[in-house]
Formats: sequence, structure tokens, C-alpha cells
Amino acid sequence: MRPTPYVASLRIYEPITAFAPAEQLRWAALSAEQSTESEEQERALRRMIAIEPPALQPDGAHILDIDDRRYVSPWSTATRCWSALGDFKESMPLPVTRFFVPENIEEAITINSELMEDKVPHIISETWMIPPRWFSLFEASDRNRGHDSNGAFTVLRTPISKAKERCMFSHQTVVSSFGVGPIEQEIADLLEWLNLFHSESLVELDYGGLAEYLAQILIADGQSGIDADTSVEDLHLSLAGLASGDGAMAGQGYERLITRWRRVAAMESAT
Repeated sequence: MRPTPYVASLRIYEPITAFAPAEQLRWAALSAEQSTESEEQERALRRMIAIEPPALQPDGAHILDIDDRRYVSPWSTATRCWSALGDFKESMPLPVTRFFVPENIEEAITINSELMEDKVPHIISETWMIPPRWFSLFEASDRNRGHDSNGAFTVLRTPISKAKERCMFSHQTVVSSFGVGPIEQEIADLLEWLNLFHSESLVELDYGGLAEYLAQILIADGQSGIDADTSVEDLHLSLAGLASGDGAMAGQGYERLITRWRRVAAMESAT
């Protein structure tokens, strides 16, 4: 079982040549066969138990070797921790956040924060849910799924150029249908993030441990497990409905998608 079975990740893999020479040497020394997903998750669990300043720890990366070319997705642990802290502090009044994040932990996270302000994380994660906008970056043909030692898995991967085209279509469709607003802004933010990376990068959506929860739900419904997941297809059906002015089609796809993932999210209270 995965160390953190409730996490899904959206990753950017940049060509190794997009990194500084010192980083290229470091990433070139890593093995693409190493189980970096488990190591990243295990370190995340350790940080929940003991205070570990992420900026002072050696970081790792996920590696892909495709067609004799190496792609790298750094964990960006310090940047992600610092960014998550900032988002959390903005979501609540300052007097309240102090009860959740003690001063010594905040100090550990913000060590050398001035070095992180201009850094962009290559990985964004969600717990117990995959945002619908993530599915808009992929087609069904980008999907690889099955079972391994951790149970069911689903991974989608596509060139960043295609992901940006699909993201722009989603944004235009939503704006045309609903105007500007929170949903449109979330898609715009996703596109802005994609635009920060090398034009020959790869974008990957990894269901992580959520694939196993989803498989269990689908089997309970009498379906074939993870192979019956149509999240990508449902999202594109919804977008096609919006683009053509067919509200019934749009609603059908979106309702199917959201209902499925709400049931996965409900597993949080059951575990």
C-alpha cells in the first residue's frame, strides 16, 4: 500500500537540458528505475511526525527516460511546503492559524524562504479528490492503467503543448458559457502554471492511491474496476456540450464525473 494513499498529483517533467548545469549533473546520476513516488511520500509522512526544515534537506525528483531523452520532475519540497503554508494562512484569520501551525513549525518551513519566492513547483497535489480541470489536459488515449503491487493505478501523460491547447479550449468554453468567475479563474491559473515550463515538457496526472479507492467503488457498482473509469471522457463530454450549447450533454458528463469523485472523497470519513 502507498504511504499516502489519499494523494493525487499533477506533475511537469521538463527535459533535463532545461535545468542548470549543476542540477543536470545531479539528475543525470539518478536511476529511472528507482521508486521515487514511495520515497517522496515516506518523507512527507516523516515531516508530519518530526519537524524537518525542508529547505535544508536534499531533495529528490521523479525521472522518466523516453526515447533516449531524460525528463525530470523535481519534488520541489521546500517550495511546495512554503506555498501550502501561505495558502493555509490566507484561508483563515491569523489568530486561528497559530493554533494549527505552531511557531516552531512555521519557522522550519520558512527557512530560506527568500530563495523560494521565484521558484515554481513542478508538482501540485490534491487529497481525496481530483479537480475536474486536471482531466481537461488529457485525452483517453493518454491513459495507462492497471494493477501493480500497490493495487489499481491510473497515469495519464501528454506533451505540454497538447495540454495547453486543451486547457485553453476549456477556458474559452467556460468563459463563453458562464463568463468570468471562480471556475474560469481556476482554469486560467492552471494554464498560467503550464506556461512557466519548457515547451517540450511532459504533463502527467497520477491518481496515486485514489485509483484503488475508485476501483473499489466501481466494483461495488458491478463494474470492472479501474478499467471502467471514464473521468476523462465525461469531462470532455461536458465541455463538448457547453461548446455546442447542449446543456443536457454538458450536465450528463459533469454529473457523472462529480458523482464518481464525490464518492471517492467520502472515503476520507470512512477511513
